[in-house]
Amino acid sequence: MAAAVAVPQHKLSETPNSRSIEIHDWLITASTNPISNAAECDSLQNHLGFSLPEMTFGNNYLTLEHRTSAWKLTFDAGGALMGVRGGELQDGDGGVKVGYADAWLKSRTDPDTNVPLPTTVVAKPYDWTYTTVYSGHHPGVETEPSETSSSVSWKDGDPEDGTHDIPLAELTRPDPILFYAEIPLYEDELHDNGSSNLLVRIRVMPTCFFILARFTLRVDNVLFRIHDTRVYHSFSSNPPVVVRQVSGWEAPYDRVKRQLPRRNDLTPLTDANWIAKVLSEMPVEATQNAGAGTRWRGLRTKLEAAVLKQHD
Repeated sequence: MAAAVAVPQHKLSETPNSRSIEIHDWLITASTNPISNAAECDSLQNHLGFSLPEMTFGNNYLTLEHRTSAWKLTFDAGGALMGVRGGELQDGDGGVKVGYADAWLKSRTDPDTNVPLPTTVVAKPYDWTYTTVYSGHHPGVETEPSETSSSVSWKDGDPEDGTHDIPLAELTRPDPILFYAEIPLYEDELHDNGSSNLLVRIRVMPTCFFILARFTLRVDNVLFRIHDTRVYHSFSSNPPVVVRQVSGWEAPYDRVKRQLPRRNDLTPLTDANWIAKVLSEMPVEATQNAGAGTRWRGLRTKLEAAVLKQHD
């Protein structure tokens, strides 16, 4: 029988719109709210320069703060949508070219559409699938800093370093869950031609915390695409280390459809977890090299680690 895991001292707090946990040197806050109202959407849309997803949760966020080093990481809708290509798609953006794309864009930007648009936004092309390779951002840091930055220091993970790993055995143990949150950032039905969504989940256990931010794209009869960001930290790491694994996969729609357990039951095709399992278990040559022929830059698996520097 596995030994019981000691539960460390921690403090849970709650407000009408957010919940937080203080544990060891960390403050973790999750905020879940209704979709943004019209004024909030107009403001964000003006900033981005393209139409927002049908359901944009602009007030939702997850923040991590390591108080002894002042290291912070945030996931929110604005940051994620900043990663969506505005304007003409370029090589590497993974553009999906289908017959109804132009009509779909016109439906979103036509003055006669029922979808409200602020009058200051000029209609222009953009990635109508809302694909993003967003992996969180560091508040107050405009761009990803260099390796010499004192506040943020993501470096390539060392496969020989055991602390630069996400231990699945630990994450699958039935340890108590001290804190859990599921934070939707945006969702769009792509004019009834598929689905695009970004969802962030976090769980805090006695020994660690683990985050999964998953972007899922289904374009019916064209392709499936997944972009996962996993963030892991062991409270026992010394110096403290945060590990981030970023992975992207895609495959033609028909190839994924052939993996259905029952040919006539299409329900799994709308299940992000099932799609991710199928794509991640396919040969890398298929899902991260060939993909669906889009040459999307997100097709990769990359492991990074950040060693948190303590303040003097």
